[in-house]
Amino acid sequence: MTARPPFPPFDEQSARTKVQSAEDAWNTRDPDRVSLAYTEDSIWRNRDRFVTGRDEIVKFLTQKWERELDYALRKELWAYQGNRIAVRFQYESHDADGQWYRSYGNELWEFTEEGLMRRREASINDLRITESERRIFGPRPQEEHGVPFPLQ
Repeated sequence: MTARPPFPPFDEQSARTKVQSAEDAWNTRDPDRVSLAYTEDSIWRNRDRFVTGRDEIVKFLTQKWERELDYALRKELWAYQGNRIAVRFQYESHDADGQWYRSYGNELWEFTEEGLMRRREASINDLRITESERRIFGPRPQEEHGVPFPLQ
């Protein structure tokens, strides 16, 4: 098992670093890279799906990014305590027909002492948007790290 700093217990700065690292990784849309932040037996609830282990995570993310095209994500720290972090997030993507969506959600994360996520619970709602309503264009620029993202 490879350690993934920062490690719990989290303070505000280490929690913010963990959140930004997750955002950066997910914006690569590389399922193998993203999966390395999770334990081998990590348990997820994503919407109405349950996923267990890195192999299932890779499969899930591969299917996700085949369906959610031009995916771009923003995460924001909501709360932290001990080995847990809560985030709110928004992402935009479009389907194969060109319909754009903005997806809003909250995640609850639990980490091991090695800084790997062993549990992830995500609740997500989708809003149809037009292409002209888009606000998220690719990965967040360095100068915007830590800047809160507006709800609407």
